[in-house]
Amino acid sequence: MGDIGDLNPAQFERFARVIHEATGIHLKPQKITLLSNRLRKRMRALGLSDFDRYYERVEQDQEGERGAFIAVVTTNETYFWRTTANFELLRNDLLPGLLERFPGVTLRFWSAGCSTGEEPYNMAMELTEAMKTTGPFDFEIVASDISRSVLDFAETAVYHGRRIERVPPLMLRRYFRPVPEEPEKYRVREDIQRRVRFEQENLFESKARDFHVVFCRNVMIYFTRNDQARLLEVLWSALVRGGYLIVGHSESLHSYDTPFVARKFDRGIAYQRAPEAENA
Repeated sequence: MGDIGDLNPAQFERFARVIHEATGIHLKPQKITLLSNRLRKRMRALGLSDFDRYYERVEQDQEGERGAFIAVVTTNETYFWRTTANFELLRNDLLPGLLERFPGVTLRFWSAGCSTGEEPYNMAMELTEAMKTTGPFDFEIVASDISRSVLDFAETAVYHGRRIERVPPLMLRRYFRPVPEEPEKYRVREDIQRRVRFEQENLFESKARDFHVVFCRNVMIYFTRNDQARLLEVLWSALVRGGYLIVGHSESLHSYDTPFVARKFDRGIAYQRAPEAENA
């Protein structure tokens, strides 16, 4: 198979339109090289060397290729203990207040755009660790993504290499188990796995409700400003009064007209659906 090369602008626009229609993600023209690289890898696996032929396969959803295409272009590298300040914010700043405000309640957490599962499992580990200080409490985590293939990966709960290289040694011993005969791979402890439920959904169509904390990190950056505003409405509706939204370190809500209230804590900013606000 010869060199496939890069997409031309017209080809890029066709693929970008499919991506936007399926996910709401807006790919800017400067992403043409990134998209070309991702599609080439998939095309080689299929034995294809022509972008137009691959587009036909995606457009006609031959052998379910549209889902595979969406997975290829939306999956981004992630790993455990990514932006540790967010998890410290959850555990040390938000959790004590939530336990005081909602005594005896099962606390509900949503990892929106969870990709391959590192984030929700990481949340479960931090919340479990917190019980050593707070005492026992019940919690559940819902983790959602538009891609079925990344959810299938997440449900195996097996990780290796760069995905776990930032896990503190003590936490690796405590919350992971080596995979027999594959010592470089580790499986998340079963009780942590049971805390997380994975669901496939498009965020813009989500009917999620009654969450105390929502993690939606490094997701909004892929959408247009109008779609970002729509997504914030979805996330607002997903929270209980007094609940919090945590976004990525490069994301901010300060330029949006939303009812979220920015709360500053020692370890960062969380956006609250204020307790006195009426349910939308």
